[in-house]
Amino acid sequence: MTDFGNALRRHREGAHMSLDALAKKVFLSKSQLSKIENGKQHMKEATAKTCDLVLGANGDLIAEFAKSEARRAGSGLRGLPEVTSHLVGRDAELDVLASVLRGDSRRQCVVFGLAGVGKTAVAIAAGRAAEDAFPDGSYFLDLRGHTPGATPVEPFEALRRLLNVLGVASELVPPDVDGRVNLLRDLTRDRRMLLVYDNAESAAQVRPLLPTGTGNRVLITSRSRLPALDEAWSLSLDMLDRHDAVALLRSVAGDRAPADPEAAEIVSLCGDLPLAIRIAAARLVAGSATRLRDRLADERTRLMVLDDGERGVAAAFAVSHEALSDAERALFGLLAVHPGPVLEIPAVEAMSALPFGEAEVLLDRLHDASLITLDAVGHIGVHDLVRAYALRHAQPAPDVRASAVHRLVDYALARATAADEVVEPARYRPALDQPHQHPFADSDSALEWLRAQWPTLERVVDLAADHGLHRPCWQLAYVLRAFFFRDKLYEPWLATHTRALTATAALGDQSATGMILNNLGMAYIDAGRISDAVDAHQRALEAFTAANDERGRTDALSSLAWARLYHGEAETTARDLTTALAAYEAAGRFRNVAIAHRGIALALTALGHHAEAVEHADLARKQAEAQLQPVDTLMAINCLAWIHFNAGNHDTAVQLYTEAGTLAELAGSAYERARALTGLGNIAALRNDRPAARRHWSEADDQQTRLLPAVLGEARVRAELGP
Repeated sequence: MTDFGNALRRHREGAHMSLDALAKKVFLSKSQLSKIENGKQHMKEATAKTCDLVLGANGDLIAEFAKSEARRAGSGLRGLPEVTSHLVGRDAELDVLASVLRGDSRRQCVVFGLAGVGKTAVAIAAGRAAEDAFPDGSYFLDLRGHTPGATPVEPFEALRRLLNVLGVASELVPPDVDGRVNLLRDLTRDRRMLLVYDNAESAAQVRPLLPTGTGNRVLITSRSRLPALDEAWSLSLDMLDRHDAVALLRSVAGDRAPADPEAAEIVSLCGDLPLAIRIAAARLVAGSATRLRDRLADERTRLMVLDDGERGVAAAFAVSHEALSDAERALFGLLAVHPGPVLEIPAVEAMSALPFGEAEVLLDRLHDASLITLDAVGHIGVHDLVRAYALRHAQPAPDVRASAVHRLVDYALARATAADEVVEPARYRPALDQPHQHPFADSDSALEWLRAQWPTLERVVDLAADHGLHRPCWQLAYVLRAFFFRDKLYEPWLATHTRALTATAALGDQSATGMILNNLGMAYIDAGRISDAVDAHQRALEAFTAANDERGRTDALSSLAWARLYHGEAETTARDLTTALAAYEAAGRFRNVAIAHRGIALALTALGHHAEAVEHADLARKQAEAQLQPVDTLMAINCLAWIHFNAGNHDTAVQLYTEAGTLAELAGSAYERARALTGLGNIAALRNDRPAARRHWSEADDQQTRLLPAVLGEARVRAELGP
C-alpha cells in the first residue's frame, strides 16, 4: 500500500491536518493511520472513500486505492487454462514461442493460421511453459473474434474484465475506453505479467488491451497475422505433418482408430487439419472407419462429416469468409474456379481481370486472413478443406465463372507457349489465337516454371475441354509435349493428348488431329508401347493426308518410321526417313534434318551398316551444333557411341559416351546422361570389369529416369548382360 499511503500523506499534509485529527474523522486510531501511510497495513475501501471525502481529494485517493488493490489482487494470478492432453506434433513451435516469451526483445507475439489449426492449444501450452517467468501472474481472455454465432468482445468490455481481474472494483472502473486504457497501462507499468488474448479479430480489437512496461508479454492468437501490430513477432502455424496427424487421430479415437494405411488416408482427407482430425476421430468412436473414409472422400459429404453439432469446419471457415469485403469475397470465389494444385499470382490476376496490382492486394488480405498462403515466389496455397468450402459456398455466378475460365485458359496457353519458345526455340508451334505475354528471361527460368506448373497445366487442359474451349485445349496439350518429352512425364503426356484428341474431333480439324496423334505416338514410344505408337502415327499420317497438310504428312511419316525402327523394321525406317530427310532439307527444317540423320544412323546400325551409319550420325551432330541445340548434340554423340559399340570399336565408344555424359550433365538431361553411363557400364562388363560396370550402372540409376530396352539399345544390352 506504499503508493496509496504516500498519496494519503500528501493530501493530509496539503489539507494541514494532523494524523490524530484525520484518525478521529475516519474512525481509526492514530497508530493504524500511520501504518497505512507507511504501507504496513491494508485499508478497507469504505475508509479510503471517507478519507477522499474528508480531505477533499476529488476522487484521487479512490483511484490510488483501486490501483493498489489491483496490484495486490493481481500478484501471482494463474489464469491460463489446462493444456489439452491431445496436443501432438508442436514441439518445435512450442520451444520457439516459449523462448520468445521469456526473451527481452519482443513484448507481443501473434500465433496465426487457418481456422482449426490448433492456435489456442499451442498458445496455452507455450504460455504454461513460460509461466514461471511472470511472477505477477498470467491471464487468459477469449476475444471471440472468429467464434461461430458469437459477437466479438469489444475493447470497452475486455478492458472492464481485465481491470476487474486486476482488482479494480466495478464501480471504480472508468466509464470510457480511454480511461480504462490509461488505468490498465498504469496498473501494469511495473509488473511482469503474461496476458493471452485468444481468437482476436483484428489489431484494432487488441491494441487497447496492450499493457505498458518492459516486463509484460502479450500472446495473441488470430486467423490474421495482424500486420498492423508493428512490433509483434509472428508465428505462422501450419498443418500437422502426416505422422503427427495420425498420432492425433489415435490419441482422440483410442482403440477405435484404424491401422495404417487407412488412418493415414483419413487424416489426408482431413487435410492434416487438427480440428478436422479431432471431429473425424470422435466419429470413429461411434462408427465405421471405412464408412468415415468413404464419406470424407466424397466432396459432396466431406464438410458435412466434419461437423459434430458443436464444432464444424465449414462453420469455422464461414466466419472468416463473412468477414471479407465484397472484393475479397469475389476473388476468394474465383480461387475455387482455378483447378490447382499450384496457383500463381499472374494466373489469378488473369482470371479476375482486375486492374494491375489490385488482385495482389486482395490476395495479401486473404493471406492475412489465413484463407490462403502466399510464398516468397508468389505461389498461392489453398487448403483442400478451404477449397471444398469455396466450391460449396463461394462459387461465382455461372457467367462470371465462364469468363474466368476462359481468361485462365488463355493465360495458361500464352504462358506455356512463351516457356516452350525459350526452351525449344526451333520447334514448330501452331499459330495461337492470343498474343504472347509474360516472356521468360532464359531457358532455366522457363523450365523452372514448367516444372512447378505442369500439374496445374494438365488440369487446365481438362478445364478447357469441360467448358467447350476446344481449340486452346488441344493447343495447350500440344505446347506441353516438348516439356513432357524432356522430363519423361508419360502419364500427363498421355492424359492431356487423349483429352486433346477429343477436342480436335469436336472441331473437325484434321491437321490438329494429326498433330495430337503424332505427339501421342511419341508418348507411346517413350512409354514402351510400340504397337500403339505405330497405330497412332499411322492414323496421324491419314489425318494429315485428309487435310492435304504436306508438312504434317512429312512429320507423321518420320515419326512412323521411328516407331517402326523400335518395332524391328529397320529397312522400312531407313527408307521412309530418307524420304522425310529430303523434304526437311527442301523446307529448310534443319533441326528435323538432324533428327532424321540420327534415325537413319540407328536403322543402319541395326542392319549392320556401321560405316554409313557413322556418316549420318556425324551429319546429325554437325547440324545440331550449328543450330546450337545442346540436347540434340549429345543425342547424336550417344548415337555415335552406340554405332561404335556395335562395330566393336569400344575405345572410341568409351570416349564418346564419356563426352556425352559430361555434356548431358551441363545440359541438364538426366535421360541422356543415364544412357551414356549405361553404355560405359556395358563396355566395362564386356571387358570383365564388373566393379566398374556396377559403378557406372548405379550412377545411371541415380539419374532417376527410365531407360526402356524396347526403345534404347544400351538398356537392352545391359539387360542381356545381367546384374
